[in-house]
Amino acid sequence: MKDPFGFSFQEAIFSGCKNVDSGIGVYAGSHDSYTTFAPFFDKVIEDYHGHKKTDRHVAEDPKVTLNAPDFPPDEAAMIKSTRIRVGRNLAGFPLGPAQYEAQTRADIESKVTQALSKFDGELKGKYYSLDSLSPKDRQQLIDDHFLFKEGDRFLDACGLNRNWPKNRGIYHNDAKTFLTWVNEEDQLRIISMQPGANIRQVFERLTTACAKIEKVAKFSYDDHLGYITSCPTNLGTAMRASVHIHLPLLSQDKAKF
Repeated sequence: MKDPFGFSFQEAIFSGCKNVDSGIGVYAGSHDSYTTFAPFFDKVIEDYHGHKKTDRHVAEDPKVTLNAPDFPPDEAAMIKSTRIRVGRNLAGFPLGPAQYEAQTRADIESKVTQALSKFDGELKGKYYSLDSLSPKDRQQLIDDHFLFKEGDRFLDACGLNRNWPKNRGIYHNDAKTFLTWVNEEDQLRIISMQPGANIRQVFERLTTACAKIEKVAKFSYDDHLGYITSCPTNLGTAMRASVHIHLPLLSQDKAKF
């Protein structure tokens, strides 16, 4: 069996067969993969997410106000930085594992950079194409911990590293509090971050940027699975949030380490 983009069941499971230490080991080639191979993917999704094939994705009203009261000053002082990211893919395009033609990735990059070029205010910034980076820009992206690289064996086995680094890139705003990876594991990894503990500011910057991008490039979504991603672990909101916390006394008792 193959999905409408020609992606086969063998390709869907190949990364996990080659890398038997995979956490999940399966990838979708398109939105349609989740229905073409539903007897398989439904079991994976239910086991990982607890989300049954008859369940619907529960989405927040986009106008909802995030319930994120300020931390007490002594707690806020421990949080060095806050980061929230989402994975997104464009409706109508195959996901990365089924992008057999370089032109597909080029079309996605073109559509996304068109949306990013319209950013203004605090989101205004610059797009860096990985295959034409100057040594200076490359080093700066490394120093900022923004650069993503080829070499992940799990992604390589499922075809996500084809034609590396063509039509892949990084956008960040001038303040370096907003970042978008283009054509990495998902077509978009949209990231908001800043020093300190203000989760609300980070979240609002992220949702504002997502809404602006989707005015130009519609995201792949359905009522059952939520936002569609190449790895089923990210389905749903495709959101992950994290903080870096300073624990100054953690290493005092070296005997524990």
